Amino acid sequence: MGETVAFIGLGETGWYGEVAGLMATALAKAGHNVTVFHRTPTEAQAWAKANGGKAAATPAEAVSGATFIAACLVDDDAVRAATTGPGGAFSKIAKGAVFVDHTTISPALARELFDLGTKGGFHYVDAPFAGAVDGARSGTLAIMAGGDAAAVTKAEPFLRSYARKITHMGPAGHGQLTKLTNQIMIASHMQALAEGIFFAEQTGLDTKRVIEAIADGTAASWWMENRAEKVRTRDFDTNIGGVDLISKDMGLVLSEARRVGASLPITAVIAQFWTELQARGQGGNEAVALINLLGKLGGKTR
Repeated sequence: MGETVAFIGLGETGWYGEVAGLMATALAKAGHNVTVFHRTPTEAQAWAKANGGKAAATPAEAVSGATFIAACLVDDDAVRAATTGPGGAFSKIAKGAVFVDHTTISPALARELFDLGTKGGFHYVDAPFAGAVDGARSGTLAIMAGGDAAAVTKAEPFLRSYARKITHMGPAGHGQLTKLTNQIMIASHMQALAEGIFFAEQTGLDTKRVIEAIADGTAASWWMENRAEKVRTRDFDTNIGGVDLISKDMGLVLSEARRVGASLPITAVIAQFWTELQARGQGGNEAVALINLLGKLGGKTR
């Protein structure tokens, strides 16, 4: 017989919501008794009907009696509302339970919630992930966790339902700092992919053949393998919300960089490009839509 667990944030915008749903489903398939909460009750009820779980009216109701709770929300405000707001989860979490937050949030909020968990007698772990929808579907997400090592170990059997790699990065907030490091690195990959393909187009090359020619060389990357064709054909899902999410993450990166006095000149420039895409009404596009901003020197951008 499985454990009583809860999942908060089912079905949020775009691919993030799909990942959340897949995580909750994986817990149910692992034999756990899963109660979900979502701000749109009909979506939570539909998930519960499809997966043999329960739908709760509030986060507090969802976590009642649960030994493991996971949350996958959008930002700091959503996490605050779900944890310490009216009907928030933190008011009803059982002593000794583990609350694992998969949302990418500010390290400062992660530390704050860790302290509240300690005072309340339960464990808070900040545990953002890498791997997106593909990783969630295959159960191969990579989780970077901050908090007490004992709490991470306690959560691991549940996390193994949807994650292949779980790395304890250190104290509270260090999971978030690791995720922000990841975001810095992928930002440069996405911009390089956009500019490389745009350059190939403008010089008259067959971009499909270019990708085939260089994909196994030193330019090879996950982004080249999995997103180059989308960039080449401008085949961007317009409902995925990737631009909005990465722009939010870049804001967290640059805020933390200012706090510690770290200069990130390239990241700062690329972050502005996603802000520009949002201003053009393309916040729902996949994050690799950066090529939409490129145009010939002296001419108009696309």
